[in-house]
Amino acid sequence: MKPLDPVQLEVIRNALVAAAEEMGVTIWRTSRSSVVRDLLDYSTCVFDAEGKSVAQATCIPVHLNSMSSCLDDILRDSIPLDTWREGDIIITNDPYSGGQHLNDILTFKPAFVDGRLVGIAGVLVHHLDVGGGAPGSYYAGATEIYQEGFRIPPMRLDNAGRRNQEVIQLLLRNTREPANVGGDFASQLAALDIGVKGLHRIAQRYTPERLAEACRGIRRQSEMAMRAMIRGIPDGTYAFDDFVDDDGIDRETPLRIAVRMTVTGDTVEIDLSGSSPQAQGPVNCTRNMSGSGVFCGILMAIGSDIPANAGCYEPVRIFAPDGLCVTARSPAPVANRMAVAHRVVNAVMGAFAQAVPGRVPAAYYGVSYAYATNLFHADGRRQVYFDLTCGGWGGHPEGDGANGFSCGLHNIANAPIEMLESTYPVTFEAYHLVPDSGGAGQYRGGCGLTRAFRIDAPAGTLACNFDRFKTRPYGLAGGTPGAASFAELTRADGTTERLPSKVAGLSIGRGDVFRLVTAGGGGYGDPTERSREAISDDIENGYVTAEAATARHRSE
Repeated sequence: MKPLDPVQLEVIRNALVAAAEEMGVTIWRTSRSSVVRDLLDYSTCVFDAEGKSVAQATCIPVHLNSMSSCLDDILRDSIPLDTWREGDIIITNDPYSGGQHLNDILTFKPAFVDGRLVGIAGVLVHHLDVGGGAPGSYYAGATEIYQEGFRIPPMRLDNAGRRNQEVIQLLLRNTREPANVGGDFASQLAALDIGVKGLHRIAQRYTPERLAEACRGIRRQSEMAMRAMIRGIPDGTYAFDDFVDDDGIDRETPLRIAVRMTVTGDTVEIDLSGSSPQAQGPVNCTRNMSGSGVFCGILMAIGSDIPANAGCYEPVRIFAPDGLCVTARSPAPVANRMAVAHRVVNAVMGAFAQAVPGRVPAAYYGVSYAYATNLFHADGRRQVYFDLTCGGWGGHPEGDGANGFSCGLHNIANAPIEMLESTYPVTFEAYHLVPDSGGAGQYRGGCGLTRAFRIDAPAGTLACNFDRFKTRPYGLAGGTPGAASFAELTRADGTTERLPSKVAGLSIGRGDVFRLVTAGGGGYGDPTERSREAISDDIENGYVTAEAATARHRSE
């Protein structure tokens, strides 16, 4: 058999990507909840017959980077690959078995051709609610994972095509939103079938042997491209620290995320051992989750054109002892793990900014602004309204930061407020950019967002998992930090209270207005170098006020 030529390799690579995208489209078209259908909080990936990722859809990097390590953990510790059979579906949401947090349910289904394993389809979906102490399962008061919801160890949901329906019944009995979660889960399983059919189609067209050869070539291409990018970075050690405001339990103590990066030839070592011990509150990351943040930060800093698959990870080594907030031990709570994960990305990019100045942007807003309400209707019905939003991106060496732009780590979409108002008893009173929130610089940081809605249900509770209320997104090369976030609740009687960044079980009622203001991105470069034309455009477009422009920039 002749070796694959480059054209055939590229054709098969794109066919695998198409299989992953077809899975993603299936979920988008068939899911029920706003968090999946509108926010697009799911990811799809194709793995080869060795269990290594080879293709992924344009979804959420924090999912995709960790799906590969999750499958590695399952194969090593729970269900070896040589025991998988046609018609199996493997499921887990356990952060301490390779998962992320309990809302993110991972499923894997093998594809066989003539009795030979040719690949694995993988789908991760963020489910609206899996129980626990707060609506949306984001319980900011959790001090152990048992308070965060329904936990599924790695197991067979389908065994040679025979479904264990009791697992689904247990899941639906433990959620506040069984109709939505049940619909989304059915969508997830349907997407797996689409992925397996795609793998069958490719293997039958090119033969299983050709597909296996192509998968090895695809991984090798990405590894070589990543090593070439790393070789362009000066050898040396670069350090950068950033901070999470608090863990929601101890509101006075920030958590340090410390990155010490060593570049040697075509390899990178990331040492996280200087980070804070694991927290009492639910902001911790497991090792796999922090690894996902590291890989995302590296690719965002230097490798945006490299096809993301298992090959990208080969030149990177990550070091940290267990028991830190980036390598939490069970049963530490992890629901709001994105607070630490975003900061891992910020700190990795900060280290690369020292290694390759002039190539890396200032800090983006750096948090998944996750909030959920448990809304009670007059007739006794309840609804969980869960949402995510974003903030400003950092200014960069070639231009201003994007306004209200979702960063690469979570890559969420915008849930249209018209859809939300038609689904939930809420009325939006504001949704707009925040002037003067981007850091000043030769290139300004992007503006954050204001998002405010009124409660129209008789009663409910509010849960919030935010950050960047105290530690602002950093600027680079003389740029100033972006503005901090804040949240407040105006009661129906007109009184207003500022909220902490993490909130659990706050009672709300009809007429109350919740308002969130997200962080702006850091500025890049000396603010005095910003041109008068750019300042004029900022004022005209509402990005800064005239007063702020006068204070922050020197007129030419």
